[in-house]
Amino acid sequence: MKFPLYIAKRYLFTKSKSNAINIITIIAAIGVFAGAFSLFIVLSGFSGLRDFSLSFSNEFDPDLKAFPQEGKVIKISEEQINQLQQIDGVETFSKIVEERVILTYKSKEQPAYIKGVDEKYRSVNKIDSSIVFGTWLTNSEPQVVIGNGLSRLLDVGTFNYQNLLKIMVPKPGKGAITMTNLQDAFNTRQTIVSGIYSVNEELDDKYVFTHLNFAKDLLNLGAEEYSAIEFKLRPGVSTDQVTEEINKVFDGNATIKTRAELNDALNKMLNSENLFVYLIFTLVLTIALFNVVGSIIVMILDKRENIKTLHSLGATPNQIKNIFFLQGMLMTGLGGIIGLAVAVVLIILQMNYDLVMITPNLPYPVAMEIENIFIVLITIFTLGFIASYIAAGRSKKALV
Repeated sequence: MKFPLYIAKRYLFTKSKSNAINIITIIAAIGVFAGAFSLFIVLSGFSGLRDFSLSFSNEFDPDLKAFPQEGKVIKISEEQINQLQQIDGVETFSKIVEERVILTYKSKEQPAYIKGVDEKYRSVNKIDSSIVFGTWLTNSEPQVVIGNGLSRLLDVGTFNYQNLLKIMVPKPGKGAITMTNLQDAFNTRQTIVSGIYSVNEELDDKYVFTHLNFAKDLLNLGAEEYSAIEFKLRPGVSTDQVTEEINKVFDGNATIKTRAELNDALNKMLNSENLFVYLIFTLVLTIALFNVVGSIIVMILDKRENIKTLHSLGATPNQIKNIFFLQGMLMTGLGGIIGLAVAVVLIILQMNYDLVMITPNLPYPVAMEIENIFIVLITIFTLGFIASYIAAGRSKKALV
């Protein structure tokens, strides 16, 4: 293998007498460079966008969430609460109540979801860090924290005691709601808006946070009835093991979901987009590697006399084939590695110096992932192997 490699390096790095061959070789190398460079940039950009998109939901979604398997209510006794507190992997947990309601402010109405949370909720989630106006819930009076989108739709501000926010929820029952029983068909409470949060457009238009007891009173829930339990886990613990322990506490009557499962649709969408973009750029890279095939074939035609001389000196047809195969692999390998290295430097500069901005205050999100580096290298060398093998096969015809 040393002999074919030595000749392949000479052919690759030595300037040919024909300017056309030199130009074709340079174009092929630039094509590989550009393909590796663009593929890594796009993969890093999508990794950054995925992390950026999920960062908003990470402020809202817990590590684990327990739902009732049937119906809307899960019953939790004091004994079960004590058992949950004794699970090693659980750092803390919060009991919540959640239901669809109608918000009324002055003459405006808007459907939303009320979410009653206990005092441990801020230890499980980081929602209070998203407050843009006012403050988080206090224990002084019935209060709510409303999303920025709902605030705009209802034109409601914080601590406006002259105009209180009205929350209505239908009472349980099977009878039809008519104009005559409209007042009796809803549980209604008035409250003050203490704060406005902003996470993302979907959540800002959906949730209203309030005290757990206030929400349970509004929904007529019993002392042991809740909508779900949200858990924060200790760093490094096994999610599967903790999930199994929680299931034992609930005797299999609860459905446990991880943060990724809570955002299953978003994850699938982001992964699908990433896959499609990878396939498109791989197709572009494949087309670029046709230049490598052309470059090697032209080199074979130019070196026909040299090939015959090498054959006369004892080189076998396979050794001659390996010369041009290794030349193609060297071309794709060097071009790909240099393109990847330049792309890595550019991504690092973007992460540290914000070269490209989406808005004056928001840099384009990128992420440096080892996985993307391996994907680019494997793609380059796989396609380069195929292209080099196909082109090197022409060398045997030069001996005829």
